[in-house]
Amino acid sequence: MFVGVDSHKDTLAACVVDGAGREIAAATFENSPAGHAKLLRWMQAAGDIERVGVECSGTYGAGLGRFLVEQGVAAFEVPTKLSVRERRHLRRPGQSDPADALAIARVTLREKLLPPLGRPQVADDLGVLVDFREELVLERTTTSNRLHADLVVLCPGYNKRLRSLTTAAALTRVLRLLRGNTALRADVARRRVARQRELDRQIADMAATISRRVKATRTTLTAIPGVEALTAARILAEVGDVSRYPTADHFASANGTAPIPASSGRTVRHRLNRGGNRRLNKALYFVALTQAHYHAPARAYLDRKRAQGKTGREALRCLKRRLSDVVFRTLQADALALAAPS
Repeated sequence: MFVGVDSHKDTLAACVVDGAGREIAAATFENSPAGHAKLLRWMQAAGDIERVGVECSGTYGAGLGRFLVEQGVAAFEVPTKLSVRERRHLRRPGQSDPADALAIARVTLREKLLPPLGRPQVADDLGVLVDFREELVLERTTTSNRLHADLVVLCPGYNKRLRSLTTAAALTRVLRLLRGNTALRADVARRRVARQRELDRQIADMAATISRRVKATRTTLTAIPGVEALTAARILAEVGDVSRYPTADHFASANGTAPIPASSGRTVRHRLNRGGNRRLNKALYFVALTQAHYHAPARAYLDRKRAQGKTGREALRCLKRRLSDVVFRTLQADALALAAPS
């Protein structure tokens, strides 16, 4: 038996299917600790459950996911795109939670490489920290842009003397420009400067915290040229347990660096893969860009690819795919080192 759970803020729609994908039972439960326990008893009464698939296990289904893992249930994350694709094959008009749960159950039955729930705590912690830092950076950018808009009105032509507002010295110069200006907009601009300084302090504090956390994991990712603490934290947060990827090719497919064949006749080519974990893909992209500028072996590799007739972008994708294998081997080595008896 296989179970699919469509999670929502208040409810959990569950469906049990047999090994052929036929619906055996369906029910809806409250998304609460009591509802989680009731759902487990219902599943156990349905028969021998082999696997449970949960959609949105990082948000609405997070509590259920933790509960199932604690109870020793083999629970897995079902990506939304897979359940949406499966829903099209149901040939049922409209959309409903029971139909979604059935689609999720069938995906759980068919797909053997779904990511398991129960991520390492260190991965969750790093994810929270990196996400929060990115929120602060986004807020800082927004504040800086609004400050630029205020200065255009208050101090026309200021940009010739002050093109950027990213440094402490630049913010000090802004206050000098606004000195003696009693307009309401000038007061708001000074408040924006104060807010930006506070955000700078918080971003620096978060970066230091993340760096300490990454160092505590004893990862060797930072030994890879172009991978600093923040990038390593993002990789560790998105990968979680590297053992859930059987091979380097599976890892590349999961992070979107594996190219998609687009050959026809005598033309053999591959196109950009827009799938996979885009956050992890973005991290690898920035590493590739850094190496392309400062790492001699990477630059030589790119030159060879261009000499083979590839465009600059295609060569960079090849480098990114190569980096995926390097990161995968590094994570595997780190996992073995941590598992070895001290």
